[in-house]
Amino acid sequence: MPLAMKASQLVTSTALMMSLALIAALATNFGGLFPGNVLTPSRRSDLTIIILAGMLTVSLSRIPARNLNPVSNWRSVLRAVFFGLVLSSLIPLAGYLALRGTEYGDQAMGLVFIAATPFAASVTPLSYILNGDMEHAARGTIIVYTVSLVWIPFIVWLALGELVDMRDVILTVAKVIGVPLALSRLFTRVDIPRGLMAAVLNCCIFALVWLSVGSTNFGVAAWVFAAFAAVAALRSFGLGDAVELADRRAGISWGQRVTDILMASYKNKGIAIALCMAVLAPRGLAADAMVAIATSIVVEILWVIFMDSVLFGRRRMERETAAGFA
Repeated sequence: MPLAMKASQLVTSTALMMSLALIAALATNFGGLFPGNVLTPSRRSDLTIIILAGMLTVSLSRIPARNLNPVSNWRSVLRAVFFGLVLSSLIPLAGYLALRGTEYGDQAMGLVFIAATPFAASVTPLSYILNGDMEHAARGTIIVYTVSLVWIPFIVWLALGELVDMRDVILTVAKVIGVPLALSRLFTRVDIPRGLMAAVLNCCIFALVWLSVGSTNFGVAAWVFAAFAAVAALRSFGLGDAVELADRRAGISWGQRVTDILMASYKNKGIAIALCMAVLAPRGLAADAMVAIATSIVVEILWVIFMDSVLFGRRRMERETAAGFA
């Protein structure tokens, strides 16, 4: 029984599972152990889409249909769209524009898919865990993911234009966002124990991290790897801390501030991976573009651990709520 309890605690801890996923993926990668002859780019693309669609269906199904009216809650909706799509896209797009004319332009294409994606669907359960604004998080997730059906193809077309087949982009977006959005509404009344949901989602995250980071060829110049890491750090640590500072100075409550930061800094890398693999694999460019995405995953895992243990730590929350930021 103690062993079973330890196993259940392990798989329900997002920060711990992400850390283990990163260690396993890097060990597989640098140890040359990834079974690339079995998990070909095409198969990895299919697996990624299936896992991601399942994750999003489960995550979105936990969001009830009430209080989703964008008209009566327009301020919350505008904040979600601004933080989750507009502001969070600027840094990776700037990184792509800076590198696209260089010999590493193919690798930089991965930044476009990062820019196009919305924040992670786990922003809602994380808001609950970190005492964030659950209504703002739930409403923002549904609205932003609905807007993403148009936003993602627009950003990809704007940045990459004729370099990609837009039909593949639209089809992939429909598979990984459109279908889960529709299916999730059918499961809103199905009771899923919180621990079971956390375990399933964390195992899916583990698989996605291993599939992406474990298979990526990091054999680029050190300065390019550093550039991708810097872009990722600015987009997560830099932007997240900037939003935290601006919201706190504006007197924004702890709950809304937590959710704003998550929306601005925590991108859905699964969608970026699915788009990259589905759109660029047929052209033989997915392996190059995955370098930027995999690097971003490594940095973002560190960001999640930092948020969980430092930025949104319980002592800090108690101190700030006591100071009037409740």
